[in-house]
Amino acid sequence: MKKYLLEILMFSAYALFAASWVSGAILTPDIQSSFGEEGFANATWGSNVITLAKIVGNLAAAMLLMRLGVVRAFALAILLIAAGGLGALAVDYGSWLLSRLALGLGGALAIVYFNPVVMHYFSAPERPLVNGINAAAFNAGNLLALLSTGALTAWLGSWQSVVVLYGVMVAALAVLWWLSAENFSLSGGGDKPDEKYGLKEGIREGFNWWLPLAFCGVLFCYISVFSLFPLIEGFAVASHHLSAVMIAAGMVGTAAGIVVTRRYPLRLPVLRCAGLGLVIFAALMLVSRNPLVAYAAAALAGFFMFLPMTAIVTLPQELPGMTPARITVTFAMFWSISYGVETVLMYGAGLLADISGEPALAAYFAVACSASLFVFSFLLPESGKSRETAEAENLEADNAPA
Repeated sequence: MKKYLLEILMFSAYALFAASWVSGAILTPDIQSSFGEEGFANATWGSNVITLAKIVGNLAAAMLLMRLGVVRAFALAILLIAAGGLGALAVDYGSWLLSRLALGLGGALAIVYFNPVVMHYFSAPERPLVNGINAAAFNAGNLLALLSTGALTAWLGSWQSVVVLYGVMVAALAVLWWLSAENFSLSGGGDKPDEKYGLKEGIREGFNWWLPLAFCGVLFCYISVFSLFPLIEGFAVASHHLSAVMIAAGMVGTAAGIVVTRRYPLRLPVLRCAGLGLVIFAALMLVSRNPLVAYAAAALAGFFMFLPMTAIVTLPQELPGMTPARITVTFAMFWSISYGVETVLMYGAGLLADISGEPALAAYFAVACSASLFVFSFLLPESGKSRETAEAENLEADNAPA
């Protein structure tokens, strides 16, 4: 029973991290006004400091876990997420950004700590479902914020009250985690010697760069959906409605991606088809003046945005010679590079909007950048095997002399 309680606490903490991030993005005009700030580029820093924190936090998470143990490490992650609520007490915009920095660090740590807890408490047959649920945590919080932030602000009376509410809820989760969780051994089994493979070795492999570069444009487009799009007027329907439709459809796309990856052996065709679908339907969503077409395009864009996620994660795991040490470095670089490039693109989108005087150009830029998945997929190796190749290899193995 304890494992289900811990899973609920982890899921809820990360979902509320997402809700706090997205609600802050939605409330950016009110927040800037209260601090006397203005400018589209300046507005992007609320999200940019979170992504900067995730770059650092993803790399530091493993070290903190080994030093602090599971209970204290995840408690620290939750408390940092809760510290985002202190932004309500900020006296200037810089203090507000510091609270966003703490929020981002907590989220970066939390997403890494899902894995050891799930592996310890859940059996192999249970893990796919639990991992799928955890993968939906950010979208669940994102959708919660998109649907409720306006109502909460009207009910509570100010953006500060909304920020505090999320902080208090996450702090309560930290207390429950501390009372419920327990430390367990983090050492792995196996009789093979540990492989020396760190960042120094990882940066020498092209694959560790091409994979995040393929994903960074999709990540930028996704974050733009809830941080830039709600600030832009002139679409066929309210931009926050398009954001909600995209994110809801993305949850369906995630589930479909699991099925496709399990049944279809090749990875790159999935990435390319999804990459093209995302660009085409996201562009149609922006340019259409028909509300029904815009909604349908938003749903399909969200679907194709999340359809390739399982294949993206599975591809490096299937590469020849992949080991736990290598996969750890691969995904440390994956998230850090992806968020690093996304941060630069986000600020560039804000500058583009400010210089041109046309905020909608930021949205068009985000959609254009999402083509990175299609473009860089041609530099990635194919890790899957066609059914014919697999059958030929099996036949060759069966006929080999004993």
